[in-house]
Amino acid sequence: MFERIFANLVCSTLIGTITITTQAPTMTIEEITGTFQAMAGNVPSIGKTLKFAFDEGTVFLDLTGDKAQVSNEDKDADCTIITSIDTLNALRKGELNPMMAVMSGKVKIKGDMGVAMKLQSLFS
Repeated sequence: MFERIFANLVCSTLIGTITITTQAPTMTIEEITGTFQAMAGNVPSIGKTLKFAFDEGTVFLDLTGDKAQVSNEDKDADCTIITSIDTLNALRKGELNPMMAVMSGKVKIKGDMGVAMKLQSLFS
């Protein structure tokens, strides 16, 4: 039950709140980073760090200061969400069921689950 709720929270955040638009069929790491940077001013500090690890690179969010800092540094984080950009895009388009993505290993979460659980409220 917890896994189902957690998968829905994480994946609904990935596909619902973080809306990334692009003309190309696949998003780039630069577009994803730009989207997070545009949202950084509205994300409250939670005293934790978060990393999205894609096959093509990483997006690191430092949520410890007054304003969220976004970079492409591959640093250790309190919570890491591992997926591919193609998987993120399929989730965003509704072509892939979020729970199935987690259960099949296409989306993996490592570290502090509390940080992942806060994703939806952070980016809404």
